[in-house]
Amino acid sequence: MSELLAELKSRLRITWNDEDAELQRIINRAKSYFEKLTSKAFSFDLDDWETELLFERCRYVYNNAADEFEKNFSDELKRLILHVALEKRASNGNQKDP
Repeated sequence: MSELLAELKSRLRITWNDEDAELQRIINRAKSYFEKLTSKAFSFDLDDWETELLFERCRYVYNNAADEFEKNFSDELKRLILHVALEKRASNGNQKDP
């Protein structure tokens, strides 16, 4: 079992294994959501702050409330988008012209 799956199950208080495949699909879709939102591939290490948003997205999807996620986490999503944009700008500024 992956670390993300184990942590998500712990947060959702799921102690059974019957839903592992579905939870993994939810995780994969959430990863895709954030990568498409920002055009960046994240590592989603457990210590990263982006991973907290991933778990929240998964929680909302698991509880059939995905439509509420963007409304309830709009500030955090804006911060994530801005953070990625600033990273990209900084890396483009550090590249030297040929």
